[in-house]
Amino acid sequence: MNTLTNTKTVLNIKIDKKTKEEAQKLAKSLGLNLSQIANASYKQFIRNREFTFTEGYTMTPYLEKVIEEAQADYDAGRNISPAFSNIEDAFKWLNK
Repeated sequence: MNTLTNTKTVLNIKIDKKTKEEAQKLAKSLGLNLSQIANASYKQFIRNREFTFTEGYTMTPYLEKVIEEAQADYDAGRNISPAFSNIEDAFKWLNK
């Protein structure tokens, strides 16, 4: 067995306390600890030679198309209901 793969080192990082606590809670729910999460992340970073950072969800092409169509309708004044002050007027408008 290669002794280099069994060599361990300590890595000290600064992280926001709340972030650490949330990460620990999530890792624990998966049956892991933060060291295992960090090791897996570093290995994936090395293997793939990439780092992905997102600030939310990425829309699918289908969702982008639906939003574009809705925006075009809105800009053209199509498929837009007026504001109603009571339910009866809303039903009248829907049933015309």
